[in-house]
Amino acid sequence: MANLPSPTARLRLRQADLSDSAFMLQLLTEPSWERFIRATGVRTEEEARAHLEEKFIPAYADGLGFWLVESTETGQPMGVCGLAQRPYLEHIDLGFAFLEEYWGRGYAEEAAFSAIDYARDVLGKNILWAITVSDNAASIRLLQRLGFNYLEDVTKPEGDKVSVFELKLN
Repeated sequence: MANLPSPTARLRLRQADLSDSAFMLQLLTEPSWERFIRATGVRTEEEARAHLEEKFIPAYADGLGFWLVESTETGQPMGVCGLAQRPYLEHIDLGFAFLEEYWGRGYAEEAAFSAIDYARDVLGKNILWAITVSDNAASIRLLQRLGFNYLEDVTKPEGDKVSVFELKLN
């Protein structure tokens, strides 16, 4: 079995698979995803399945990717959290997105700490980056609670400007 971030008191992080397409459709069409991450154009479960196949599942082979975050108690998926190597960034970056109904309960922070531990302990990384748009105040506050510090603004290949935050893991 592939290396995965450790479960937390309330959460399990696992590789998403094609059976998660209904959940992914819900997540990818959340207004917050479209506002703070990027509109994907996904509008059907079939398109969500294709998004999983193209954007999520291939990264697992490298020990990276966005893992589905689910409740250990109910098995209910709540969001995604993981690590990506983006071609325009020097270091891997931490990302997370949760259904809005799960905001404000500490789930993103709990999942992110598990992913940070994985980056340090399993992947042997010394530096982790995270990106967000400058008006995503909630994500910026979370990154600061996790220990990230603002580094710089960059322009993504798609033309969007994002703020880069850095966490030193040693």
